[in-house]
Formats: sequence, C-alpha cells, structure tokens
Amino acid sequence: MEALQKFYRENRTLVTWLMVAAVFIVFYLLTQERLNSLRPSRMVQTTITGLLVGGVYALIALGIVLINKASGVFNFAQGYMMLFGGMLFYSFFSTPNVNPLAAGALAFGTVLMVLAMNGWRELRNLRSLGIGVAAVVVLTLLMSWQGEDVRMLRAIVGGITGSVFVGLFIERFTIRPLIGQPLFTMVLMTLAVSEILKGFVNLIWGSVPISLQIFSGLERLGLPNTIRWEAEFLQGRVVVRTDLLVTFFLALAAFVGFVLFFRYTNVGLAMRASAENQQLAQSVGLRVRVILAVAWGITAILAMLAGVLQGGASQLDLNLPFVAFSAFPAVLLGGLESITGALVGGLIIGLVQDWGNLLYGNQAGTELMPYLVLMIVLIIRPDGLFGEKRIERI
Repeated sequence: MEALQKFYRENRTLVTWLMVAAVFIVFYLLTQERLNSLRPSRMVQTTITGLLVGGVYALIALGIVLINKASGVFNFAQGYMMLFGGMLFYSFFSTPNVNPLAAGALAFGTVLMVLAMNGWRELRNLRSLGIGVAAVVVLTLLMSWQGEDVRMLRAIVGGITGSVFVGLFIERFTIRPLIGQPLFTMVLMTLAVSEILKGFVNLIWGSVPISLQIFSGLERLGLPNTIRWEAEFLQGRVVVRTDLLVTFFLALAAFVGFVLFFRYTNVGLAMRASAENQQLAQSVGLRVRVILAVAWGITAILAMLAGVLQGGASQLDLNLPFVAFSAFPAVLLGGLESITGALVGGLIIGLVQDWGNLLYGNQAGTELMPYLVLMIVLIIRPDGLFGEKRIERI
C-alpha cells in the first residue's frame, strides 16, 4: 500500500490523465452503437439547441459568480429569485390596469432601500430625498401606465424595480447582519431565503404553471416559429426554435452588457476592488457595504431576466428553480470567481445536457452527464477551467 501511495504521489499527473482517458474509452464503448445510428442532422440540431439553452445557464451562473466574488457566498437562492422575478414580470405584463397605489408602494420601498444602502442616516440628506421622490413618481407612472401597447415597458420597469427591492432586502436583512459570522452560516441563510421566496410565490401566484407569452409577437416581426435547414450531407432536416434563438441572443447581450459595466464603470471597478480584498478596499475609502448591496441588486436583475427568458421559452412554474441546479456545475466548471468561466461553463453544460438526453433518452443522462463532466474537469483542474489558484501565506 505504501508503495502504491508513493507511486501515485510521484506520478500524480500521469495517473490522473490515465483515469480520464479510461473514462472516455468506457463512455465511447457504451455509446458507440448509439452514435453510429445517429444522423448528422440530429447531431447538429442537438449541438445548436444545447448551445442556445446554455446561454440561459450562463446568465444564471453569472449571478452566482457575482455574489461569490463580492461576498464569498454561494447563493443557493438564485433559482427562486429567478422564479420570483419572472412572476413579478408576468404580473405587470398580463395586468393591463395596474393599481397606482400598489405600484407606488413598490416604487417607494425600492427607492427607500436604495437610499439606505449605506445606512438609514442617508435619508437625512435633502438632495438624496429630492432625487428619491422624483424616482418614486417616475417609477409609479411607468408601472401603472395603462394599455396593452406598453405592457412590455411596464413589465420591464416593474420587474426590475421589484427584483431590485428583493435583492436589496435580502442583502440588508439577511446577509449583512451575518458579516463576521462563519461563511457556512451565510450559505444556510441563502437556503432559508429560497424557501421563503418559494412560500411567497405559492401564496401570491399559486402552484399552477403560468404561460408567459413574451415571444408570441415574433410572427408579427416577420420571424417564423422555427428555422429549418436542409442539406444533403445532413441526411435530414435541422429544426431550431426561434424563441430559443432569441432567448440566447438576449441572454448573451445581457452578459456582454454586464461585463462592460463591470470593467469600464466606476461602480464596476469598485466592485472588482471589493471582490479582491474587502478590507483593503475599505481602507482606501470604498463603501464596501454599498458595493455588496449593489451586487445583490444586480444579481436580482440577472435572476429576473433569466427567469423571464426561461419562462418565456417554456413556462413559469415551481420547477423553474431547478434550472438553477444545472447552472451550479457550470459555475464550478468555469471557476467560482471567473465571469468568463460562467459563460463557457454554461455553454458546455447546455451541450452536455442535450447530448446526454440524445444518447440516453432519459432523465438520468440529462442530470448525470453534467456532473460527470464536472468531476473529470475538477480532477484535472480543481479550481475550474478559468478559476484562480489562491496561495495563502501564514
């Protein structure tokens, strides 16, 4: 036994790659017959669909990575934040006559939370109060704007406003009081928050699946419901759903927009500095508490957007948060602190899931394959594909 342990320590890299090669050989032998029976058109369609689905996974993973970079917390409430934000969007989208009092209360609560990000004493600032009052009036008018023609604008404003309120509320009353406590305590708190959000969704919207018809107007824009492509070498027809294609590009646009914000704005630069070292950032005058609150607000918006896109492509129901479980291996695969890794990991997991479903045709392939790929990658690179290896000196 000691001789084997010594051999492994001296040849760890070689043994690891031999294990990975063995896994791939076994996988190929198990799927060879199925692969040989597939038409090229089916392979191409599965690859395209996997990449399109992976775009939403990447958006979910981005929100998880953002919170982890800002506070070191792995947010298990991301899935139910998706569902809650999607339901808020649906309420404003499907209700032509929004009660101005309800819209005003939501706007007031959100603006109040924004002004109090650095403490309630900020409410004494008359200039901030003036801006806050103007913001409440504008948001109330936009969220209560009546008519079918403006329901998309009303839903976007209402969804973002409500999501920001939820994100700031979570940070202010559940995460901030636990600063200085063991990290595991905060992780358990995010699990508690997810159950509370689940209860609110059941209480307000019920458990019946809801159809979110945000892509019903694609035909009026001259876009077909499906895109079909035939070629002789494909030996069949490739069919791609247009709503999945639009969802992918919207998710990618949101991802790129956030990356630009994160890299080139003062707030984004402050978030990057705080993510590297909170104590050092605070010593040079950065308001770390405000930065953490902003991170939770942005994460809530990303969760709402992911919920709306996923709900529009399928439906809004209590199974939606389980989509976030598919994003968890994407986060670990790309690296817990890597924004680029969130994108690459999301696309890879989307591909792996669809190929697993194609090869095995059951839920086991869809759920097992992403974690099998994750295990193989983490054996080779424990920090993920783009993760940072940290060396702590004592």
